[in-house]
Amino acid sequence: MIQGRDIIARGDMIRCALCAEAPCDAGCAAGVRPGERLRRIWFGNEQAAALTLPEENACLTCRAKCEEACVRPGEVPIRETMNRLYYQVQPECETELPEDEERLRCDLCGIPMENPFLLSSSVVASTYDMCARAFEAGWAGVCFKTICSLDIREASPRFSAIKGSDGGIIGFKNIEQLSDHSVAENMEIFRRLKEKYPRKVILASIMGKDEAEWSELARECEANGADAVELNFSCPNMMEDGLGSDIGQIPELVEKYTAAAKRGCGIPVIAKLTPNVDRMGPAAAAAIRGGADGIAAINTIKSIVGVNIHTYVTAPAVHGQSAVGGYSGNAVKPIALRFIAEIGQEAAMRGKHISGMGGIETWRDALEFLLLGAGSIQITTAVMQYGYRIIDELKTGLNLYLKEKGFTSVRDVIGLGLDTVSGTTDVLERGTVIYPQFEAEKCIGCGRCSISCMDGGHQAIRMDEGRRPKLNGAKCVGCHLCVLVCPQGAVVPGTRRVTKRV
Repeated sequence: MIQGRDIIARGDMIRCALCAEAPCDAGCAAGVRPGERLRRIWFGNEQAAALTLPEENACLTCRAKCEEACVRPGEVPIRETMNRLYYQVQPECETELPEDEERLRCDLCGIPMENPFLLSSSVVASTYDMCARAFEAGWAGVCFKTICSLDIREASPRFSAIKGSDGGIIGFKNIEQLSDHSVAENMEIFRRLKEKYPRKVILASIMGKDEAEWSELARECEANGADAVELNFSCPNMMEDGLGSDIGQIPELVEKYTAAAKRGCGIPVIAKLTPNVDRMGPAAAAAIRGGADGIAAINTIKSIVGVNIHTYVTAPAVHGQSAVGGYSGNAVKPIALRFIAEIGQEAAMRGKHISGMGGIETWRDALEFLLLGAGSIQITTAVMQYGYRIIDELKTGLNLYLKEKGFTSVRDVIGLGLDTVSGTTDVLERGTVIYPQFEAEKCIGCGRCSISCMDGGHQAIRMDEGRRPKLNGAKCVGCHLCVLVCPQGAVVPGTRRVTKRV
């Protein structure tokens, strides 16, 4: 099984732009479709990339027309990467790709879903055309952009981001609000979607100004084809006080408005909670008391992303002003997982559905949410960056993982990791140390491990005359900083040993 490790890392193809209608595909006369394979590698599906290659390797002797056609000619080692798929990855594949997607079938509060993946409530699910294209691409459902009776007027620009060394978005900030369509227009969209895609799930996000409006919006959504309702108690970008995350921070209001929505409809109701709190458990328990059938988390985190050092205005700047906005993207995943685990361990949540979101890009990210108790997965920022097409990689990777592990259903993995999570470090074993181990064949002698250990650790690593790291076991405490900073993956966990340290 090789799904758990990266045979070909993103770093080997860091200059790949993940093009739409990739020119490298058009430049390949052998039908290898290198663009598709590079995308699979990027999203952690090396095995699927290798198993779907043509039987005969035409890349070995070709003139690499794909690299000439690349939008960054000579910068992406396409032919080398394809050959590594043939000769390094394929021989290690132990499991064939599943023939169907039956293992992915699940449900949202009893509503059947063909897979666990939905678009979350945002711009990516805000029109008929967008939702229809997502359904055609393979998404099981959408959580439609929040419906309200407010007069929504958006700012421009309204997005900003923190980017990594590859140019991709690590953290994403938005100051966007709710749907700018009328309630009647959104109800028409629901009717059209349900008529054409009766088996797809429509989760209607709503926000009311009072109990009567929460009830009425829930009623209208059910009457026009929504399968379930999500209550937006978490948007951080509202122009008016007392809405969005202002509600999610007060359990009493969560309970009151959840009960109001339940009075208005007979379909499942899910409360979407804010992460802008110390603990989410009280609000989750309040939602359940109000009758909620499940919890969705997390929405975006209140943030400031960067300050222009010339104008002194934070991003995004709107006519010389800006505002605190919602932070999302892969950077928030650790925070999202923490809240998902907290909700999953809440006694009131037994038998209730959790819809998880926050920084999910790959099938591995999604799997981590499932392991901590989520029963469905919602995604926005990764779609904004890479498009609806990522559903292929989400489904393929998760489906293959389930087959490799012997699971017959995605339901079988839900919550498997919850028992390993504690809210305090007091329970952790402290009588042993796992020393690092250096893999000489991978080491390039850069000395990064030594620098980090000397200046940020315990001065336990030095470089010898041949530029090879040497460990001083008397000083090493097994913190594994060296494992994390090595750019080659040449430092790995070694043997656990008993220590007298206390």
